[in-house]
Amino acid sequence: MSRNKAKLPGLFALSPIIVFLVVYLISSLLAGDFYKVPVSSAFLVASVYAIWTTPGDLSYRINVFSESAGHWNIMLMVWIFLLAGAFAGSAKEIGSIEATVNFTLNIIPARFLLAGLFLTACFVSLAIGTSVGTIVALVPIASGIAEETGMSQAMMTALVVGGSFFGDNLSFISDTTIAATRAVGCAMQDKFKANFKIVLPAVIVVAGYYVFKGLSIQTSADVHPIEWLKLIPYLSVIILALTGLDVTLVLVIGLLLNAFVGFATCSLDWFSFLGSMGQGMAGMGDLIIVTMLAGGMLGIIRYNGGLDFIMRSVVKRAHGRRGAELSIGLLTALANLCTANNTIAIITVGGIVNDISEKFDIPKRRAASLMDIFSCFVQGVIPYGAQLLMAAGLTGLATTQIIPYLYYPFAVGICVILSILFRRK
Repeated sequence: MSRNKAKLPGLFALSPIIVFLVVYLISSLLAGDFYKVPVSSAFLVASVYAIWTTPGDLSYRINVFSESAGHWNIMLMVWIFLLAGAFAGSAKEIGSIEATVNFTLNIIPARFLLAGLFLTACFVSLAIGTSVGTIVALVPIASGIAEETGMSQAMMTALVVGGSFFGDNLSFISDTTIAATRAVGCAMQDKFKANFKIVLPAVIVVAGYYVFKGLSIQTSADVHPIEWLKLIPYLSVIILALTGLDVTLVLVIGLLLNAFVGFATCSLDWFSFLGSMGQGMAGMGDLIIVTMLAGGMLGIIRYNGGLDFIMRSVVKRAHGRRGAELSIGLLTALANLCTANNTIAIITVGGIVNDISEKFDIPKRRAASLMDIFSCFVQGVIPYGAQLLMAAGLTGLATTQIIPYLYYPFAVGICVILSILFRRK
């Protein structure tokens, strides 16, 4: 994508993101309802603006946008979204979600539901190394518990999304951990120790809050008996995910188990099975549109030199070790805003972060930890990130309804900034 290359001046290359935020935020404020304004519409306006302001032939600009929107990483996410929708739709049809919710309510005391689900999300994500896989497995259960207990569905969804980033950030098999440690050349266990010290206070505070919040939860006295056969699909998905199987394979197996249980219990036939899968996939339509529009728009920003501008601007303002650490965090955060993918953001800035760490004598484990934490913090709260889009698609919520309840990502962001500002000499 080098033909007709003429970079836009500095900050102007980043203007599509500003257009998106202005269109979405102002329209939502005027409407008085963030759910009333589709994120896809705001991205469409920003995408048209991005193509229009890019120098070069129109056909080539459209090609740049289309190649980015159809990047293999975007298509992989689309594939996962479709499988997740099909699995969730068919699982709901056979009563698997309701059975799993009843099972959870039977074995976990009501006052520990919130903390228990949060810590479960932390554990599952740590074991499988992916936030998306954790969200696919647990968000439908959290949503069902919200309906049973009268809790806020947005809060219950955010609880799982937040916990999923614990493992995404810390797991030895997480893409972000691998990318961060390779970028600066440090051992994974060293990065884990440095990372854990920063996020532990956030985990304790958030889990403590959920315990306190859970004291007021009341479950109905007529909790249904456990239907063991209908538990098979969801429990299998969680167990298979813990073994490290690819999330796409896990979902395919889950679909087959849904069919088996549905036919065995006579809760569906062949046509209702196909129909439930179709409805589930159709529910992911807006999510897929947003993902592709965001991918295309962010590709235009990279093509116009937006990321290069960010890296130059941040690096030249680094003075002293504390300033250098803040620069690493800011650089990673801004790169994540422009890529909507924490792994790609780390890979993009990894070389520069390594240079900064050597110049200002920052330990490699510290540099890797800062990159990983800042990228996961930003990825956890942007409305167009894969994790929030997936959670929104599974629950029918708007991403902006979930964001205010993302206590863990925000707590981690605060902890990492405080660790820099109050670093011991």
